[in-house]
Amino acid sequence: MKLCTGIVFCSLVLGVSSESWYSFFKEAIQGTADLWRAYWDMREANHQDSERYFHARGNYDAAQRGPGGIWAAKVISTAGKYFRGLLNQYYYGGGHRGWENIQANRKAEEWGRSGKDPKHFRPSDLPEKF
Repeated sequence: MKLCTGIVFCSLVLGVSSESWYSFFKEAIQGTADLWRAYWDMREANHQDSERYFHARGNYDAAQRGPGGIWAAKVISTAGKYFRGLLNQYYYGGGHRGWENIQANRKAEEWGRSGKDPKHFRPSDLPEKF
């Protein structure tokens, strides 16, 4: 637990360059909300093959907030990747299909954080609401 807290704190300190702490935290909270909204939209859509689009969209929206949003997107995406990896290994038996899905989601998250259009991953038959 101490190691995890230390890693989060160090990444937070390194994530704040010349920006003020207040604006960084504000951007991080807003970026977290963007990721949460994309997650709930993905759950609501319940559409096959749309997971990468929602991962890219959440990270894109968070990155548009600024350095704090980028930091939040990286931390949450990394934590999610490790959590999904543990689930894949222990619950599903470590099959390759789950690992390929994790890698595809990671690439979509990086795509979104880099500022590229997340609609690249949007399925054509996904409702316009999303």
